[in-house]
Amino acid sequence: MTASYAIDYETIFRHAPVGMCISVDRVIQSSNDALTSMFGYVHGELDGQSFRVLYPTMDEFLRTGDRIIPVMNARGVYSDERIMRRAAGELFWCHVSGRALDARAPLGAGVWTFEDVSEKRPVTAELTPREREIAALLVEGKTSKVIARETDLSPRTVEMHRAKLMRKFSASTSSELVHKLVGVSR
Repeated sequence: MTASYAIDYETIFRHAPVGMCISVDRVIQSSNDALTSMFGYVHGELDGQSFRVLYPTMDEFLRTGDRIIPVMNARGVYSDERIMRRAAGELFWCHVSGRALDARAPLGAGVWTFEDVSEKRPVTAELTPREREIAALLVEGKTSKVIARETDLSPRTVEMHRAKLMRKFSASTSSELVHKLVGVSR
């Protein structure tokens, strides 16, 4: 005989093994234990906070929001890997996925998940905010031309940032750089 349980969605949300939150206009309305723990906060401490507190800089918070809107408008969902910031200031790679509850308001009410991927991909070099953004887009497999379009930079500027990343990671090719960014040794 199997026991029957009433489905308690609040308990499921709170104890899910992946970081989750409900947001409205990029403000966290409710976060689960995995999310608060991942970012170094205590239960409930992130509720009512802007997603801004999870980003290394205000500029990265704003640029990421600008990048999310067209993707959410086209697909209704968004997913990427980016460098985020814990409460103590430590930077780490995080896989982020989200879905708008109303497709007409991509940054309105939404459900977001966060997965710490720092064990597979440690942050090993001191990067500027723009280098972190370019690195995240390179990891997605985007070309310099596509990155330039998405970031409103010239392709030459993107190439300059890619060259700096290659020096910082001691990579001799773009492929080697991406492998080092994702934590795969060659």
